[in-house]
Amino acid sequence: MKKVGLFFLAVMLFAGPGAIFAQRRPARQITIKLASMVPANTPWGAALNRMASEWSAATNGEVRMQIYPNGTQGSEADVLQKLNMNVIQAAVFTSFGLNKIVPEILTVSCPLLIRNDDELTAVFDVIKSDLEAKINSQNYYSMALVRGGWVKIFSKDPVFVPTDLKHMKVGSDPQEPTMTQAFKSMGYQVVPVEANRTLIALNGGTIEAIYVSPIASAGMQYFGVAKNMSTVNIAPFLGGIVMNKHTWEMIPEQHRAEILRITRRIGAEIETSLAQLESDAITTMIRHGLVINDLNSRQQQEWYDDLEKAIPALLESATFDRGTYDKIDGLVKTYRGGR
Repeated sequence: MKKVGLFFLAVMLFAGPGAIFAQRRPARQITIKLASMVPANTPWGAALNRMASEWSAATNGEVRMQIYPNGTQGSEADVLQKLNMNVIQAAVFTSFGLNKIVPEILTVSCPLLIRNDDELTAVFDVIKSDLEAKINSQNYYSMALVRGGWVKIFSKDPVFVPTDLKHMKVGSDPQEPTMTQAFKSMGYQVVPVEANRTLIALNGGTIEAIYVSPIASAGMQYFGVAKNMSTVNIAPFLGGIVMNKHTWEMIPEQHRAEILRITRRIGAEIETSLAQLESDAITTMIRHGLVINDLNSRQQQEWYDDLEKAIPALLESATFDRGTYDKIDGLVKTYRGGR
């Protein structure tokens, strides 16, 4: 018996101390690095942290997420390249990053095509599954696709009608060439400005107006110089959590449905929090001097008429996908007709 005991002791020592606790460890661990432009100290940042915790709990520690927030992995173009190289395995994208995967997605953000939240809901409920299927047909997997908010015009001087804006130099991120081309086609004076130099350009007079979300304007303090915000909704934008397909297929099949359920629930929570965050951002900016340029119905119609003139050239040049545009246009016209 003494020899048998010594034999088992020797086996345990050879295997290492971890062998004693092997039953407590997950059989296999996958660490998924997720890149995000979102600051960690925002509702979206907090939601991503909850998602990481829930993934780990639901898989008994087999699937873990390591989050790289605050744009530490570079621009959306940089992040997509790293996703393709498997340097990171998942990422949070806006419409502009998603557009590089599925160009049809940016058509949702065609200026002034969709005009308000109700129209966006009517469109998104129909086309969301199609857009996700297109993402999944590439080397990616769509974990969540959500509405991100609205792009507005912030300017040094008031903007009520298109002519007001056409007299100004409008800053446009060169990383977003589709939107730059769209505004040029509509007759605006577009000046390329890198996102990290926008505030400098506004202060220096290189540009006099920008199109950006109220959340970004508040967070980056653009409204301190561009003190006017027009109430016209220039365009909605989407947000998405995307994983490369190689990593998705590495996740044990028994965990995939639960991970997807968690991610989509968190995505819905993010969508709700972003809507509230946008409203809060506008309220806060007003308290600190933002002036709201409130348009009447005639002024709003001038913006819509201006778009109508530009659409043929935008579609002819393939700035936006014609098939997707026609589908969205049909959906919003049906919605407006049924009201």
